[in-house]
Amino acid sequence: MSESRPPLPPYTLETAIQKARMAEDAWNSRDPERVALAYTSESKWRNRSEIFAGRETIQAFLARKWQQEHEYRLIKEVWGFHENRIAVRFQYEYHNETGQWYRAYGNEQWEFNDQGLMQRREASINDVAIDETDRKFRWPLGPRPADHPGLTELGL
Repeated sequence: MSESRPPLPPYTLETAIQKARMAEDAWNSRDPERVALAYTSESKWRNRSEIFAGRETIQAFLARKWQQEHEYRLIKEVWGFHENRIAVRFQYEYHNETGQWYRAYGNEQWEFNDQGLMQRREASINDVAIDETDRKFRWPLGPRPADHPGLTELGL
């Protein structure tokens, strides 16, 4: 396999944090093709109640997701790691087509192959309606600025 996505396992705290931030930045791009490249061609996913596999299916899922979740902004934080696995907690904010804002709370378990591509992702997510005034993720669309606080610093 010629594809590689450093940092590679086994992970340290530093490389797990780096991997999570790279994933956060990619997801904040809202570019399904870019995001899908971090996964193996046969990657297995569980996202909420959906279970599917394959990079093309992941890309289609993400395209559909970001058509419904407008002004999406995400923060991920490492919760734990061991060898080729990383657990993260995350929150993201978005609004739907009617303008209702939401904060989604979730956690993911990731498993990587030796080349650093994610071969398994399991996500549990809950959405809570919020007022626009309760938003905390207010940077311009795209990657979170380096000086923007993370979840812990925001008290979330």
